[in-house]
Amino acid sequence: MTDPRRRHYGVLHGCAPVPAGPLALVWGNCQAEAVRVLLATVPDLPVTPVRIPPVHELTAADLDLLAPLLARTRLLAAQPVRDGYRGLPLGTAEVAAALPAAATVVRWPVVRHPALHPWSAIVRHPSDPAAVPPPVPYHDLRALAAAAGRPAGAPPSAGALAEVGARGVAELARREARDTDVGVADVITSFGTAAAHTLNHPGNPVLHCLAARILDTAGLPATVGDPGRDLLGGIRSPLRRDVLDALGLPGPARGHWLDGDRPVGEDEVLAAQRGWYAAHPAWVRAGVARHADTLEILGL
Repeated sequence: MTDPRRRHYGVLHGCAPVPAGPLALVWGNCQAEAVRVLLATVPDLPVTPVRIPPVHELTAADLDLLAPLLARTRLLAAQPVRDGYRGLPLGTAEVAAALPAAATVVRWPVVRHPALHPWSAIVRHPSDPAAVPPPVPYHDLRALAAAAGRPAGAPPSAGALAEVGARGVAELARREARDTDVGVADVITSFGTAAAHTLNHPGNPVLHCLAARILDTAGLPATVGDPGRDLLGGIRSPLRRDVLDALGLPGPARGHWLDGDRPVGEDEVLAAQRGWYAAHPAWVRAGVARHADTLEILGL
């Protein structure tokens, strides 16, 4: 029996036929597969989008399997990935160098949108870059600050909550201007609560906009279709009333996370993460250093 990974990436592993004609590859993190799904909704697209693993799952053995697909690729839609990522030649520039001369490369951003849950953060430590705290794979800055022994101040003002979101959009715009050919910083706030499910899981409207702009920039303007499901909605951050009011957003609030259909209370998250930090003090130091400005804005 074929193992699930080989079956899921069947074209890469030879378990499914390679489509005829030129190919499109979408290169990047978990957002990349969502963009690929949207590109695949376009009828009569002159390139066929092929499913490949996200870059953080690629192995040295996968590189040999990718070579014949890269030789057929005419569109590479890629997030910025540094050269030598995870000790392999997975950088966007490295992959682009392996493409045919006629191929088009369109760079698009890693989208992060902290506005809807300003306490969410990503913290990495080189000793285990994939480690995340329970019970949701996002650090909560309130638990982080408590673990660092920082006294919590008064609840953040509406202005402070809005500032975290505004800074997030400004940072996205900065990275887009530096690293990419298309972006969404100019429109992301217009989608309101539909802009993101979590800090780094954009909602369908944002992904739809990205897919359309990628095709337009590649000289393949087309109408991107409806995928029929929420592409990155498996985990959803709380939509707190104080945050929605600070952002001037209507709609019902939700004071808990959703992991699939299972509600996960913020108190549960804070308690579990305080215990995790006690066993992982290096992440506390890394998180306080990385998110110092946001901690200050939020009074942590």
